[in-house]
Amino acid sequence: MKDILKRTVRHHLALVGLIILVPMFVCALFAPLIAPHDPLEPDVKSILSAPSLSHPFGTDTLGRDVFSRVLYGTRISLLVGFVSVGIAILIGLILGAISGYFGGMVDEGIMRFVDLMMCFPTFFLILAVIAILEPSIWNIMIVIGLTSWMGTARLVRAEILSIKSKEYVMAAKAQGFNSLRIIFRHVLPNAVTPVYVVATLGIGGAILTESALSFLGIGVQPPTPSWGNILTQAKDNIEVAWWLSVYPGLAIFLTVMGYNLLGEGLRDIFDPRRKGA
Repeated sequence: MKDILKRTVRHHLALVGLIILVPMFVCALFAPLIAPHDPLEPDVKSILSAPSLSHPFGTDTLGRDVFSRVLYGTRISLLVGFVSVGIAILIGLILGAISGYFGGMVDEGIMRFVDLMMCFPTFFLILAVIAILEPSIWNIMIVIGLTSWMGTARLVRAEILSIKSKEYVMAAKAQGFNSLRIIFRHVLPNAVTPVYVVATLGIGGAILTESALSFLGIGVQPPTPSWGNILTQAKDNIEVAWWLSVYPGLAIFLTVMGYNLLGEGLRDIFDPRRKGA
């Protein structure tokens, strides 16, 4: 871990990603202390007020402070990103490990199911499921996670196929260990390194998906602040309240870019061909 941290700090892309993301985490963690106003409290005297000292990002159509709402929206976005990617990684790890280790008909069945899931356009599949279910942050996280695991499963399967013939795996089999113990104690721990990269990139994608769903009105529901539903107000007031689109849009852009840069940096760091770089 110390070596990975040193290489991350030395890697320009990863370092820029960390510089962007660390303040985001600070904002999410300390939003109640940083926010100058209650994000849910309307003020009819300050409706669509331009950015000022009292309202750094201006106000929305109900007079609520946009800066406070963007801060609290950071919590929503990071929560959706981590939980949904966690679900996807868990499913992908289990199915990919079982498929790669057992092979044969088990591998064939799981991989055909993966191919079937990948045939559906993910975003439209999410739209269809969310339209049937009640829109809520928990439903969004679960649905995004259940429709995003296929790439992880294929990646883990490929890693397992190259690992299961290693000497330490053969030694574990010779000692009579059962298959589940071999998979979860000896094989998976040596196959998860590429998953870190997929998870980092996946968080950015999950944040974009949540913002798009909230923008369409089937994601996080008002009055809960979300970057996406702030942008929903912006589209109706783009000519008179530019700040409603600029600041939440900038927050989405910076967060997703930060995760993408960090993911690209981790990909280089974990690449064995770059160990001497």
